[in-house]
Amino acid sequence: MRKMLILLALATAATTSTAAADKFGAHIGTSNGLQYVQDLSSSNALRYSLNLDLINLFSGGSLAVGGDVAYLNDFGGTTSGFAPYYGAGLGAYVSVGKSTGVSVYPHGIVGLNFDLTDPFSVFVEGSLGARIGVGSASSFGLGYGARLGVNYRFR
Repeated sequence: MRKMLILLALATAATTSTAAADKFGAHIGTSNGLQYVQDLSSSNALRYSLNLDLINLFSGGSLAVGGDVAYLNDFGGTTSGFAPYYGAGLGAYVSVGKSTGVSVYPHGIVGLNFDLTDPFSVFVEGSLGARIGVGSASSFGLGYGARLGVNYRFR
């Protein structure tokens, strides 16, 4: 496992441009967790999120762990520090407890980023897509999400 993590870190470092402004952050909302944002250029980025929905343990009797990968692109231009963006993502979640199963969530994203002060920014976003679940509570339906978060640009 340790070798696998080292290889993953090296592969990520090898594909990261030194001109990119990488960010680390946290979000709350319909999912709660941590994220890493890798800028590909000045107008688009890849975001990797680890979602730790511990609240389900208390309200529904389940613990859900998952994550998502999203491609984000600016609409173009920044007005008074505000930068609207859109994108597409794919989330996957595993739930253990009262409800046990796996779900996937392909979705579209619309959001707004605001630069507070260098290196901090805040964002708010919404997502909409299909939610497909397999397990003790198999389902197919419309999924949605909302996030409020903060990012720290470290390079």
